[in-house]
Amino acid sequence: MQDLDAISGDVVDAALKIHRDLGPGLLESVYEMLLAAELERRGHSVSRQQAIDVDYDGLHFPAAFRIDLIVDNCLLVEIKLVEKLSQAHAKQLLTYLKLTQQPVGLLINFGGATLKEGLKRIVNDLNPSASSRLRVNQNTPKH
Repeated sequence: MQDLDAISGDVVDAALKIHRDLGPGLLESVYEMLLAAELERRGHSVSRQQAIDVDYDGLHFPAAFRIDLIVDNCLLVEIKLVEKLSQAHAKQLLTYLKLTQQPVGLLINFGGATLKEGLKRIVNDLNPSASSRLRVNQNTPKH
């Protein structure tokens, strides 16, 4: 498996560059297109709007949802354009990770004044390497 931290770093660096250069005023689809192109330029393979089937309790639902970007077949990227990220956005990406059995995803909100507060790394049962403040699905200690 490729180094998820290095791939994540490239995605974050590219997203920061795009946001710094263009600001928060474009459509989600434009940021998705630009981020995919920048990552491909950096040597990554990128799938856009990948349809994902869902199997549940003997039922099959083709193309039940679409993932904004899949980088190097191992990192999911969900792009938002909202004033502020909510827990619902993080839960959405975590569910995508579980359904695709992928370990890590990035939630990137291009809608804020800066990208810093609009960036979350979501981990699906992986030994975390990122700072605890970047993780949304932390196990809380029981007292």
